[in-house]
Amino acid sequence: MITVEEQQVLLISIAKRLSKPLIAYAIGGTAMMFLGIKDTTKDIDLVFDHRAEREMFKKAISELGYEKIDSRAAYGEKKNIPEMFYRDDERFDLFLNEVISFVFSDEMKKRATKTMQFSDNLIIKVADVHDLILMKCSTDRVKDQDDARAIIERSPIDFKICVQEAKEQIQLGKEKAAFELGCFLEDLKNELNVPVPQSALDGLFSIVKSQAAKKMK
Repeated sequence: MITVEEQQVLLISIAKRLSKPLIAYAIGGTAMMFLGIKDTTKDIDLVFDHRAEREMFKKAISELGYEKIDSRAAYGEKKNIPEMFYRDDERFDLFLNEVISFVFSDEMKKRATKTMQFSDNLIIKVADVHDLILMKCSTDRVKDQDDARAIIERSPIDFKICVQEAKEQIQLGKEKAAFELGCFLEDLKNELNVPVPQSALDGLFSIVKSQAAKKMK
């Protein structure tokens, strides 16, 4: 596990090893720490726009002793899994453009308004809480349900944004986005008593019904 303070020191150390400035997007527990929702995280989750930037970041963490490990141990045979690097009890999950079932879309990037800078060369943009919920539904782990509950309980959530992003994901080729998000939110509501409005579930499953109707024509 890594604390907020330890993460700060680590990211500064990485920034000093970068050959030029780069931007990465924080998701998962890392984003939750930056947003004050979580105090520690097991893995530092980052999304990169460009392969060259991810390669530069990988080189920097390798110099700090992080070694590449098989990400299938954590993610199984899911698509768009990250490259993973491990040292002691810390892990980096480095994604490129897509996070399992979802594209890190232009709208997600626009919503990532909180920006952190480490030394001169590392800029971290923090994913918006609405998009964190969406990405939490792609991994199907109990801890992600707990994280989603914490996000919803501690942040002002407009579920219309989540529904709209599901539509955006479908336009980007992720046809199961509304179904996966709907099932995830329904489980949060029914199993963990998370205050998910019925209107959000109705909106998502209405999208799913429309998709099914189109396929039957």
